[in-house]
Amino acid sequence: MFKYLSELLGAYQARDPAARSKLEIFLLYPGVHATLYHKLSHFLFRHRLFFLARLVSQWARFWTGIEIHPGATIGRRFVIDHGMGIVIGETAEVGDDVLIYQGVTLGGTGKDTGKRHPTVGNNVMIGSGAKVLGPFKIGDGARIAANAVVLQEVPPQATAVGIPARIARIAGQKVNYADEVDQISVVDPRDKTIQQLEERLSALERRASEVDGEWER
Repeated sequence: MFKYLSELLGAYQARDPAARSKLEIFLLYPGVHATLYHKLSHFLFRHRLFFLARLVSQWARFWTGIEIHPGATIGRRFVIDHGMGIVIGETAEVGDDVLIYQGVTLGGTGKDTGKRHPTVGNNVMIGSGAKVLGPFKIGDGARIAANAVVLQEVPPQATAVGIPARIARIAGQKVNYADEVDQISVVDPRDKTIQQLEERLSALERRASEVDGEWER
C-alpha cells in the first residue's frame, strides 16, 4: 500500500507543475482522495459487499465531485487533474499512467449489456469535457482532445478530436481522409441537385433542337 501511494503521489508531482510536495498532494488533491476511496470500494465490490462499496463511492463523490463506480478497474499512477464532474462507469477499465481532466465521462450508450464501458490503455491522456461512450478500446499512448465525443475504437498513439471524434494524427503524423469535408467551401446538397437538373434540362433541350433539325431536313 505504501508503494502504491508513493507511486501515485509521484505521478501527480511529475505531471502537475503546481504541485509543491507529496504532503500537499496527499492532503489537498481530490483526485488522490477519489482514487484511494475507489481502492477501498473496489475491494468491497470484489468481495460482493455491494451496498458498502456503493456507500464508499457515494461518499467519495460527495467530497470530491468525482464518481467512480466500485466495479471499475483502475491501474497504477492514475492522475486526475482538477477532477470535478468526472464519471467512470462500472465496467470501465483504466490502464497504468493515465491522465484525465475535469468533466470526462467513461460511460455507456445505453444500448449495450454486459461490458458497457470503454477500456483505456496505458499512458493515455483524455482532455477536459471529453466523452468516451461504449465498450471499445482506447489504445496505448492515445490522446483524446478536450470536448471530443468518442464512439468507436481509437488506435494506439492516435489523437482523436471532434464531435463525433475522428482520428487526426497517429504517432504524430497527420491522417489524410479522402472524404474529408472542406469546412470553407461546403456545397449545399440542394444546390448540387439543382445544378444536376439544370445540366440534364440543357442536354434535353440540345437533343430536342437536334430532333427538330432532322425533321426539317
